[in-house]
Amino acid sequence: MTLRKIAGLGALLSVVMPGLAMAADEVAAPVLNSGDTAWMLTATALVLFMTIPGLALFYGGMVRSKNLLSVMMQCFAITGLISILWVAYGYSITFDTTGMEAGVVNFNSFIGGFGKAFLAGITPASITGPSALFPEAIFVTFQMTFAIITPALIVGAFAERMKFSAMLIFMGVWFTLVYAPIAHMVWGGPGSLLGDWGVLDFAGGTVVHINAGIAGLVACIVLGKRKGYPTTPMAPHNLGYTLIGAAMLWIGWFGFNAGSAAAANGTAGMAMLVTQIATAAAALGWMFAEWVTHGKPSALGIASGVVAGLVAITPAAGTVGPMGSIVIGLAAGVICFFCATSLKRKLGYDDSLDAFGVHGIGGIVGAILTGVFAAPALGGFGAVTDIPTQVWIQFKGVAFTVVYTAIVTFVILKVLDAVMGLRVAEEEEAVGLDLAQHNERGYNL
Repeated sequence: MTLRKIAGLGALLSVVMPGLAMAADEVAAPVLNSGDTAWMLTATALVLFMTIPGLALFYGGMVRSKNLLSVMMQCFAITGLISILWVAYGYSITFDTTGMEAGVVNFNSFIGGFGKAFLAGITPASITGPSALFPEAIFVTFQMTFAIITPALIVGAFAERMKFSAMLIFMGVWFTLVYAPIAHMVWGGPGSLLGDWGVLDFAGGTVVHINAGIAGLVACIVLGKRKGYPTTPMAPHNLGYTLIGAAMLWIGWFGFNAGSAAAANGTAGMAMLVTQIATAAAALGWMFAEWVTHGKPSALGIASGVVAGLVAITPAAGTVGPMGSIVIGLAAGVICFFCATSLKRKLGYDDSLDAFGVHGIGGIVGAILTGVFAAPALGGFGAVTDIPTQVWIQFKGVAFTVVYTAIVTFVILKVLDAVMGLRVAEEEEAVGLDLAQHNERGYNL
């Protein structure tokens, strides 16, 4: 090749290479996927729908009429409070991965940093997701709705007897010291404590339900029983509200579970399918267990069974198959029925609306059985090849969450009780929290 040809080739390359480099950059740049974006917008709205109005109605119908507004008010107030705390620092300490390294346990394995406090750096152009396919603003809001419903679930354990002011402070502190750390330890990515252990929790069996259920159990024990419990009848005042709320939770849960795929893909589709199957199985399991035990099936029972199934399939939704979801649902329905009735009566604690009996127990059942039915050998879609080992990992994750949540929740409650008192006065409890705490009535006849 002559020098003249070499010089010409060099000139050509000098012109072409920058263009190729720019083209490569354009290909490598994350591109927003409108389908994933649309699905995540929908899923986010569905999860918020679970708390307001779903949970508000579900819980509101189960309390006595004099406490209807107090429970609904708590759900709405928690929604507002946690939304602001999530923006201020919650999102950051949950999902900031600064200082984390796979296989290395350090401070950031337990809690994230403040690099994203007040949503620093998040703009309309910020894109996230498994393959960077939808706006990060949607992910922030989606995870915010999880952070909202978790403390709201605890309300069911101490309904009808906690001061509104104490409830607000408790929820803010609990969110900071319990919810955000547990969520980070499970979902924080490589370097997170429970994530590195290999704990499977697709949509929040550990983070949301065991967390809330154990906190609820501790709260109802620390506050003590309602005045007159268990000798005074405390029947739900409007089971129609409860059934409507349960239906809203059932529908909204598709956003909760299928949305946790963070994409409009096959995982989301299977998560939706197994959620429906497990919920149906649990509803039937609770109904027939109650029918056999008490002689008649009840509307409250089937509504509770629905929620038990939704809870139990949550950690497993991304990894189990249809047949495994039937087993998980049936197990949750039957076990939660006996825990919310026989076990509660035997141990004597006053879990007003069975937050522990349904969410705590259902979450534990689902988390453990995820280790079984995520295995491809049993029709699952996870990477589980050694079922006993995975079950042991799941058990460790459950045990850690139970112990951590119980201890920290107990300390928070005892400190608040010493500083400001947790419980309303006896006369306020007798007249009802609607009037005593909010100067309103749910019904003006």
